Amino acid sequence: MELLGQPSFRAKQLAQWLYVHHVNSYENMTNLPVSLRESLSERFPLHPATLAERRISHDGTRKYIVEFHDGACVEAVAIPSKIDNRLTICFSTQVGCSMQCAFCATGKAGFERNLLPGEIVDQVMLAQEDMGQRVTNLVGMGQGEPFLNYENVLSALRILNYSKGIAIGARHISISTCGLLDGIERFSHEPEQFTLAVSLHAARQATRDLLMPRMATNQLPDLQRALRRYTQKTNRRVTLEYIMIQDVNDTEDDLEALQAFCSDLLCHINLIPINVLEDSSFRPSEPRIMRRWIESIQSCGKEITVRNSRGADIEGACGQLKRTKCFT
Repeated sequence: MELLGQPSFRAKQLAQWLYVHHVNSYENMTNLPVSLRESLSERFPLHPATLAERRISHDGTRKYIVEFHDGACVEAVAIPSKIDNRLTICFSTQVGCSMQCAFCATGKAGFERNLLPGEIVDQVMLAQEDMGQRVTNLVGMGQGEPFLNYENVLSALRILNYSKGIAIGARHISISTCGLLDGIERFSHEPEQFTLAVSLHAARQATRDLLMPRMATNQLPDLQRALRRYTQKTNRRVTLEYIMIQDVNDTEDDLEALQAFCSDLLCHINLIPINVLEDSSFRPSEPRIMRRWIESIQSCGKEITVRNSRGADIEGACGQLKRTKCFT
């Protein structure tokens, strides 16, 4: 607005139209002068995202294909909770993913491009409008590695957190990373209290390298030190995500390694029974193994939860999101 010679309050008006009312045309921004609307339309054309497809699970979860102006598509998931009336949106940060984790469908399609801040925000706005209720929680756990698109992701989070916009509290916004050390360090210096989750999935190096080959250069001791620095600087605990895969990372040795990794770390452990993918031999751990892990980790004084798999019947659960144009 400064570049256009406009007073600063015009920026607030524009932000309200874009991120509260979610209008798709400058023509609808009725409290902006006509000349300004014409100038904005010419110099900064809007490219609204659209919901290309939608699936609804038996548990109320909805999965969306969001299509952008260049034809690129990502998937987002809306997860309602009837108990406390919460609405969590799981959004994507990249079109595809370059990390190629063995248990994740997204990486199999490869990486296409980073998402812009507005494209990240659009996913949230479209899902909120479709659900007909205000979003309360956000998780950057969809397609892509957020820290490989750091600037755009942080810009989007600040738009979503902005007090005169959607106004989602920073502590209700979580970003999940494969464990990129530079990103964790950088995230620790951000002033907002956004929360951090790390896809750990194995605390033994050889097993983690098998499951997350692109992270093989980031050794577990280095990750542990980075997380310790993060928690010491922010005084905020980290969530460690651990997909449970039968006979791959759920042995007694794996359990001992996880306990050692977490022993002096301010963290919460989230166990995730793997969701079966087409053409994958991975299967979820047996219930007795899950119980054994829960009891053992709790006995060490660590908080642990098991993620309730929502939307698995529409391929909307953890690890199932694909970079597709249309559902089959």
